[in-house]
Amino acid sequence: MTPVQIGLTLPQGWLDEFPTDNPHDQFLFSKNVAVTAEKLGFDAGYVYDHFIPHPVDNRTETFFEAYTLLSAVSSITSKLRIGQVVTCNSYRQPSLLAKMTSTLDAISNGRLEFGIGAGWFDYEYNSYGYKFEDLLTRIEQLDESITIIKKMWQNKKSSFKGKHYSIKNAICNPKPVQKPHPPIMVGGAGKRLMKVAARHATRYNHPFGTPEILDEKIKLLKENCKLIKRDHNEIENSVLLRVLVGKDSDDVKDIVSKLKKKNESIAEFIIRSKDSIALGTPDEVSNYLQQYQKIGINYFIVNFIGLSKSLEMLSLFSRKVRPNLK
Repeated sequence: MTPVQIGLTLPQGWLDEFPTDNPHDQFLFSKNVAVTAEKLGFDAGYVYDHFIPHPVDNRTETFFEAYTLLSAVSSITSKLRIGQVVTCNSYRQPSLLAKMTSTLDAISNGRLEFGIGAGWFDYEYNSYGYKFEDLLTRIEQLDESITIIKKMWQNKKSSFKGKHYSIKNAICNPKPVQKPHPPIMVGGAGKRLMKVAARHATRYNHPFGTPEILDEKIKLLKENCKLIKRDHNEIENSVLLRVLVGKDSDDVKDIVSKLKKKNESIAEFIIRSKDSIALGTPDEVSNYLQQYQKIGINYFIVNFIGLSKSLEMLSLFSRKVRPNLK
């Protein structure tokens, strides 16, 4: 049986993640989470490749840029693998992305988990001056991009001429430490994306999907693998989940009381969150995650909710939840 692996998203700016308004102290908090997670045996630390929080709602808080933050984290950890959920392909030329990721894999001594997707946040595209192409175009671009990146990771010189991207005798040194290349995690929920995942992915990741949705996506991925005669067992399946875990029901309520809307009761928050957050005691969270294991998922990327209110959540998850995921 495939061993369970647990990654976590590092504090970056989502949903009131920071206990301070000072940007440098916010980074130190992220640093503390990464170092603590490594000590507790978490397998990987991930960041989101966004420039602003979502939903926007006129929010102005800090949101750290993904690759800059990962570079810093790579230098203060030694075992924790580092990755993205997921790199937005549109924000960087694939040749530049190949160079950035191979450098990051070298800096981290072979700890890069390369996540990539087609992009979706149209407000962010428009805000930062990127053209938001139609979905089919973005999927085509993603396919070409991964092809170019793999070439540049492995070849002395690489050339490619596609519909959207071209390179000519491109040199990418240093090469990644990991051979033949770092893991490629294709992330997203669309049907068209499954063709790209079947062709390129080491791992497929679905963000915030229920076990029922994940089961359907995995079946679709298997169908696409069959069409190109690829063994679907070569692709690991994973899920990105929000998690809020407390020592007991009273502790859960205490954390929720600090997160809920002012005009919302604790019970209303819990009901509203039941389909989007694995929320509860260690046993309740374990039971929820075990539903994913039943459909063959043993790689979890956990986005802890309320971490700024209770850093103890990391240790609690490590001690009381992970041992139940066998």
